[in-house]
Amino acid sequence: MKLFEHEAKDIFRNFGMPTPPGGVARTPEEAKKRAEEIGKPVVVKAQVLTGKRGKAGGVKFADTPEEAAKVAEQILMMRINDLPVEAVLVEEKLDIAQEIYAGITIDRNERKYVVIGSSAGGMSIEELAAEQPEKIIKRYVEPFLGFQPFEAREMTIAMGFKGKDISKLASFFLKLWKIVEAYDVELTEINPLILTKDGRFLAADARLNIDDNALYRHKDLIEKLKREPVEQNERERRASEEGMAYVELDGDIACICNGAGLTMATLDAVALHGGRASTFLDLGGGADAERVEKGIEIALMYPKVKAILINIMGGITRCDEVAKGIVAARKEKGIDVPMVIRMVGTNEEEGQKILNEAGIPFLSTMEEAASKVVELVKEVS
Repeated sequence: MKLFEHEAKDIFRNFGMPTPPGGVARTPEEAKKRAEEIGKPVVVKAQVLTGKRGKAGGVKFADTPEEAAKVAEQILMMRINDLPVEAVLVEEKLDIAQEIYAGITIDRNERKYVVIGSSAGGMSIEELAAEQPEKIIKRYVEPFLGFQPFEAREMTIAMGFKGKDISKLASFFLKLWKIVEAYDVELTEINPLILTKDGRFLAADARLNIDDNALYRHKDLIEKLKREPVEQNERERRASEEGMAYVELDGDIACICNGAGLTMATLDAVALHGGRASTFLDLGGGADAERVEKGIEIALMYPKVKAILINIMGGITRCDEVAKGIVAARKEKGIDVPMVIRMVGTNEEEGQKILNEAGIPFLSTMEEAASKVVELVKEVS
């Protein structure tokens, strides 16, 4: 479950973490009122469950309440990464001396939480890792000990801070860890964590993702938020309703398979042949023709998709049903991107016959299919 910035900051404040003064607004008039209450220049930020909103124009500054209302109106009319902006957060504009990154997530390879800090905040941690890896400081958390105060201090010293700033900044890392423990957090970060020119540290941003599998332990939080967990976008919502596992990636090849292991292997095969997946879509077991058709429809809703790779290992999923779904989707949806199909297993021959009659080619191995779909994407790019 992903929390909006203002929801995460409410939790941060409950744990004693300072944030800039401000409040949520859902109309330009409310934004003006918030700015009047602050009485200083403000920043107006789109409240959406996605990143890079600043680059999309979802963060704007205003010197007066009237200007705050104007920019709030502009932001509330936006869609960022295909998500509508339904609220903005109006906060005091800070006098910044330095932007810092602080976060905690799970390193599944190490099977531990990892605390991450950097003196170069303000940019995504992925970009920072690629461009300035030496500025990223990490500490793995021993599960039976938790994150210790001395480790937090060591991190801040390694980040280049001195004197009283060491304990001030260390307290942010320790409070983040307490939030992780209290809420079964998968990811939390502050980017940027601001050091102001008058020596204050403030959480200017807040990101908090709670493990969906632990939500039964946090019903009080859901009740307090007065909403159910929000999916990122319409595509994810549709897939969730259909019981499909769906994850969006940065590539352009939609991978539709049955079973999480096969889907992951298909993504790897695409990468091995020089392609990049746009979509992880697991139809699940026993997918019939209608489910396959819906899966293709959901995958095609993602604008980045330039080709579709369907890789099916028939067991309780029958290949003839998959073929019927593919034929129906191509006929009814007017598919204008290349499709590559590989399916083996239950009713394999019947499925291949259906595809042959419809003039749809298919391949025998995952490697051939991955190579072919990458080749087709290069041709249309």
